[in-house]
Amino acid sequence: MTDSASPAPADGPGGGGGATAEHGSEFRKEMGPWANFALGFTYLSPVVSTYTLFATALATGGPPMIWAFLLAGAGQFLVALVFGEIVAQFPIAGGVYPWARRLWGIRWAWMTGWVYMWALLVTITAVAYGAGPYIAILFGFEPTVHTTVLCTVALIVIAALINYAGTRALSKAAVIGFTAELVGALVVGVWLLSTHRFHGLGVVVDNFGTAGDGSYVPVFLAAAIIGFYQYYGFEACGDLAEEVARPGVVIPRAMRRTVYVGGAAATFTCLTLLLAVSDYKAVIAGKDTDPVVRVLFDALGEVGARMVMGVVLISFLSCTVSLQAAAGRLIYSYARDKMIAGHRLLRSFSYARAVPHHALLVAAVIPAVIAFGSLISEDALTKIVSFAILGIYGAFQMVVLAALRARLKGWRANGEFTLGRWGLLVNAAALAYGIFAIVNISWARNPDQPWYDNWIVLLCGGVVVGAGLLYMFATHHYGRGDAPAGDAIPERSRV
Repeated sequence: MTDSASPAPADGPGGGGGATAEHGSEFRKEMGPWANFALGFTYLSPVVSTYTLFATALATGGPPMIWAFLLAGAGQFLVALVFGEIVAQFPIAGGVYPWARRLWGIRWAWMTGWVYMWALLVTITAVAYGAGPYIAILFGFEPTVHTTVLCTVALIVIAALINYAGTRALSKAAVIGFTAELVGALVVGVWLLSTHRFHGLGVVVDNFGTAGDGSYVPVFLAAAIIGFYQYYGFEACGDLAEEVARPGVVIPRAMRRTVYVGGAAATFTCLTLLLAVSDYKAVIAGKDTDPVVRVLFDALGEVGARMVMGVVLISFLSCTVSLQAAAGRLIYSYARDKMIAGHRLLRSFSYARAVPHHALLVAAVIPAVIAFGSLISEDALTKIVSFAILGIYGAFQMVVLAALRARLKGWRANGEFTLGRWGLLVNAAALAYGIFAIVNISWARNPDQPWYDNWIVLLCGGVVVGAGLLYMFATHHYGRGDAPAGDAIPERSRV
């Protein structure tokens, strides 16, 4: 595994220094190394994931659900290593779509981009939706379903305005969000450990009866959604590859940092909350449906809790901003290669701010529409989050599979970061983890519900893939652009 400072390879077969074959990048390289890391960190957001799903995970699996952070962190670190190799060789805006294009070809890339696009758009809704109750508490109104949806849309609009301000504003927002989130998580965590701890560390191996008379493994895997939701966001560092100087060195390092720093912060946040919950059985029985808010008010008082809510809101906002930035660059990259209807409009670029303004508009409007659509569903947050995880993991594994196929056909990474002789093993292990995670996320666990509700996540995934295939073969947009495709594989090995 190596990081070097040698010049990036030129664009061409097996290379990939430029944006596309037909034009250079329109972006400005205004994002520094720390801002790039902060972008990934705020997208991964330990506070957002933990505060959003803490109650669900604790009620499902009891305190041992915290081990899901270790499980998912180890698996996603392997994926981050694979992505680091790819982005070092192909530092192109849009992330997984152009990577899949260079590793496999135009059809595979089209479907990868389609799945990832919808997963990102749904994730924007999921994050902003999760902020709704905390906004209500901060400003002192009743958190109903309707107020949550309105708060969701308001957060999406504010995030869009920040993104429209340009890369420098995005960088500042990412750094501010990173600082507020990390400092806030540490201060609140230390305070809870010092003044409001009811349990010892032994509770992390006590499931408090959540397994009933059976094995704890199925229960733990159901509760592990909190870990799976935590560990993505590192790919956002690569989504803005054309806005970073020396991306082959900076971005792989930022991806790895995002996983282990963000993961450590999330685990610490979850642990301090666990030890501060006084009555696990009340949460498991459904009597205490919002243990995070209860803990904060009990430990900090009303004034202190509202101050923490302000920091939490910054975390949710910065995460939404980062997600929109990633989605906008993906849509723009898709349109730049003429891969989608309306590509002339979606590839339009604001040179004054150096942002793809119409693509960013799509990344705001569609999540807002999804938020209003959630009014027709019970338990909307869990379903939105579950589908978002499935889509992100699915798109990730399409890239991981493309990389493994390319390796077996002769591709050898030659960017500024490589795994060397460990590449094939790490790639295979990352694929195995991803398949396991996708199966676990999709698995139906509520036999008392109607079948269509029980399998809603997989059904939504099937609709996205089916619609994508129909769209792809009906319009043939995938074949209109002439950007490089499949050139990672040596010429003699191509099919």
